[in-house]
Amino acid sequence: MSMPTVPVITIDGPTASGKGTVAHRVAKQLGFHYLDSGALYRLTALSAQQNHIALDDEAKLAELARVLPCRFVHGHVLLDEQDVTDAVRAEAIGVAASKIAVLPEVRKALVDLQVAFRYAPGLVADGRDMGTVIFPDATQKIYLTASVEARASRRYKQLIEKGFSANMEDLVKDLTERDARDSARTAAPLKPAPGAYILDTSAMGVEQAVQIVLDLYAKASQ
Repeated sequence: MSMPTVPVITIDGPTASGKGTVAHRVAKQLGFHYLDSGALYRLTALSAQQNHIALDDEAKLAELARVLPCRFVHGHVLLDEQDVTDAVRAEAIGVAASKIAVLPEVRKALVDLQVAFRYAPGLVADGRDMGTVIFPDATQKIYLTASVEARASRRYKQLIEKGFSANMEDLVKDLTERDARDSARTAAPLKPAPGAYILDTSAMGVEQAVQIVLDLYAKASQ
């Protein structure tokens, strides 16, 4: 099957908007592959930490990103065959990932890796520039968002459930700063892709959001 015929659903949006959960469930429903592009930056940040590479050393970070040995298997994130699912979700790693994501050479190094996830029968890719940069010809593009307060509340519950410490005030501040940084960056700023369906999940459950995406994809693929 040639690349352009492999269907792709992109789900972009800000941190803690729920895009990862929705994307994973949509992929499972459709039997598609799943790409958590944000995890690639988190994995690069985690690998940089493990290898004692500074977050402003663009050349070394890009070199690291080019050969990142990662896989997504049944909801788990593997780095060099080690399960780092929880480790990459730590707040410190998330902050580090947001910082290195503004580096053009790092982003360039990860583009080919992301594109390689596109193979039959299809792909659901979530991130911040899936529909704008990586898969501009996607079958269906979604921009999934929610209020900062709703996102902070979700992240708080997620962190507490995983045994991490969390503070709501700090989370709101951190998310607000990340939104500003991600939207203002020169390389692939966070924004809805042309033609994307904007889905606000502030007052919406996961199942409802998943069904909306499935319905939109069904219409788009007719």
